[in-house]
Amino acid sequence: MTTHKPAIILITPQMGENIGTAARAMLNCGLTDLRLVGPRDGWPNVKAERAAVGAFEMMEPVKLFERTEDALEDLTYVYATSARDRKMVKPVVTARYAAGEAREKIAAGGKIGFMFGAERMGLLNDDVALADALLTVPLNPEFTSLNLAQAVLLVGYEWFQAGDSTPPAQVDMNGTELATKEQVYAFFAHFERELDACGFLRNEAARPNMVRNLRNMWSRAHLTEQEVRTLHGVVKELTTLRVPRK
Repeated sequence: MTTHKPAIILITPQMGENIGTAARAMLNCGLTDLRLVGPRDGWPNVKAERAAVGAFEMMEPVKLFERTEDALEDLTYVYATSARDRKMVKPVVTARYAAGEAREKIAAGGKIGFMFGAERMGLLNDDVALADALLTVPLNPEFTSLNLAQAVLLVGYEWFQAGDSTPPAQVDMNGTELATKEQVYAFFAHFERELDACGFLRNEAARPNMVRNLRNMWSRAHLTEQEVRTLHGVVKELTTLRVPRK
């Protein structure tokens, strides 16, 4: 059984290029259900195809409607995106909150839609009245203008992130493993032994603090097994009597 994903509904979009770039934004976020209500330049649209850079080929066929009501009729919950106060009694949520809420509603069997207005004026109040909630994005209050694709990407990104398990930070180990503490401590001993031998740690009073500082430095590095082997080799070479190169 295919899990439902939110529909993106563009109400009277004006330019084919904006429809195409919105489709690109959708597909980047795993969304494939694009619905158009009364696109100004008609549909299909060559400029939209070009701007989509192949996205339409990987999505469901675009659905075309004459009325907003028809585009929403199979959905159970619809968010209307807007940066303006509509003076309506409706829940007002951020894109991040809406993403989590939408996933909960879908898990319970619901079908969700995100509705976007035309580039110039946004959604009409008559369209907003058909939605269950207003979705707004906290941005610079002195300038909240987003183009259509940016708005779709922002909402789509929050949707995708709400279900993504990618670690927030990770290290590419490139085929090696982090060194064990035993391996790191063995390097400490080797390094400090050679520092004693060359006289670097000759100040007995300062020695304990110097050793702690050096060990802290190496510990912060989170050395891999290969790096520990390399450091052993470096110390060995530096402490071996060699004939200067000519």
